[in-house]
Amino acid sequence: MLRRRAVKHFSTSFLVSILCLALAAWWGYAHGGLTAALTAFGIALILGVMEVSLSFDNAVVNASVLKHWDAFWQRIFLTVGILIAVFGMRLIFPLVIVATAADLGIGEVWNLALSDPKQFSAYLSRHHDEVAVFGGIFLLLVALNFLMDEAKELHWLGHIEAKLATLGKIGSVPVLVALLVVISSLALVEPDQEFVVLIAGVWGVIVYVAVDFLSALLERDGATEVNVGSVVKSGGIGGFLYLEILDASFSFDGVIGAFAITNDVVIIMLGLAIGAMFVRSLTVYLVRQGTLDEYVFLEHGAHYAIGILALIMFASVKYHVPELVTGLLGVAFILASVGSSIRYRHREASSSAE
Repeated sequence: MLRRRAVKHFSTSFLVSILCLALAAWWGYAHGGLTAALTAFGIALILGVMEVSLSFDNAVVNASVLKHWDAFWQRIFLTVGILIAVFGMRLIFPLVIVATAADLGIGEVWNLALSDPKQFSAYLSRHHDEVAVFGGIFLLLVALNFLMDEAKELHWLGHIEAKLATLGKIGSVPVLVALLVVISSLALVEPDQEFVVLIAGVWGVIVYVAVDFLSALLERDGATEVNVGSVVKSGGIGGFLYLEILDASFSFDGVIGAFAITNDVVIIMLGLAIGAMFVRSLTVYLVRQGTLDEYVFLEHGAHYAIGILALIMFASVKYHVPELVTGLLGVAFILASVGSSIRYRHREASSSAE
């Protein structure tokens, strides 16, 4: 029965994957024959697996928000949301960055991506620092607001985490910490990049707080406290925007990493689309199966993984951190939290039996 439910939840993802892999093979064949077709197929498959491994913690955090939404907004997240994730973040956003940097039109940039992918990749990589800091600060605020939530009753790391939660009494502490991290990150960049990196970090904070304000305005009749974690869980436009920006913060680093594997923007989009679709399906599966209620520390592990990813994104402005390391760290936190959840459940069962 459980297997049948799993197949149902992931059936669309498998169909999309088959379609994307077929398109990748066709694209390769059209540009280099059978050998190129097999290469394109393999690269798209690798990129899909990489995206899922890097974004598993994203799915857990998405599920912690999505489980409070009604069926309508869950469907919006899986339809409109997936279009934004695949075409908006994996294709349009990189084109916009290159268009801005090179002072070209979107059409010209698309032609550049197809005709001279190495040049396109060079333009994109040139703006890695500010993009990494923008996305990193948003992810860091997600992690900090979870850890510094005084309403959180269950603490994975016990006394240490409980002490962190008490800082949530002052709503501005996460923003203060985030701004200090942005200022500290300037020591990692070249002098001529300091200003643009600082502005990118400040904009990351502004966008996070703006989403909180919009959520409060639309869904809590003017609530003004900075507490995204509690506001967005009611669903609606504010919550939807929050999850889309969260996905954007996760995805763009994956887009940059994908260019280390191939310069073909079409193959990159198809491969990352596979991963994005599976992350969406995994999110809904976790919600429908009640996995977060069964594994009580899973959400904690995901937020710690997000915090580590945020710090890695900051470090990446100076040091190269392999995507494999990033993915394994995220998986390690997830597995550790699952193990702790199982032990916690056994202790609770033993206490109830006594």
